[in-house]
Amino acid sequence: MSLKFSSVFPLKHARAHEVCGDSALSFAAIAAGMAKGAVVWISEDWRPTVNPEGLAAYCDPGRLLLTRAGNQLTALASAETALRSGAAGLVVAELSGTVGLTEGRRLQLAAEAGRTTAILLIPEGAGSNAAETRWRSTCLPAQSAPSSGLAPEPRQNGHDSTHWRWSLIKNKIGTLSEWVVRWDAAAHRVIVVSEAGG
Repeated sequence: MSLKFSSVFPLKHARAHEVCGDSALSFAAIAAGMAKGAVVWISEDWRPTVNPEGLAAYCDPGRLLLTRAGNQLTALASAETALRSGAAGLVVAELSGTVGLTEGRRLQLAAEAGRTTAILLIPEGAGSNAAETRWRSTCLPAQSAPSSGLAPEPRQNGHDSTHWRWSLIKNKIGTLSEWVVRWDAAAHRVIVVSEAGG
């Protein structure tokens, strides 16, 4: 039996979730747009800083609070503090390495205490067993794009025609599935699309 997309996204509130893949940032930006209140976005100093204006199609840039951390340990501590405070609707942390079981559990406890959701952007294979869910987000080449898949498809009828494959690869309730989706900026929601029909 396949899991309905609407039953897993938006993400389960007050839990820590993980996302990997080449489109993990897009996944987090969409989640930021669907979150209530401020969004704390944490990244390590060596990474490029996310440009809030670049996420405007997905979320209000004025709701983003950008935080820089010297290393992954500091990023995890910042995420834990932000989660526990309950001052934000979502905490996004861009991480460069493996998340240990202890760190993962601490984040889950902080998310529960602050009633705040976390998204950890992780490298492939770097997740924690404590994560509520783990997703792989990959960009699908547009059908009308050149064979290289590098050129983006233009907007049609005001909709971004970029499609992503969102694969639920870890789920504490045990059900795994995947969907092909696109973002509808006008409706401000994720649309599940037919993979065959685009």
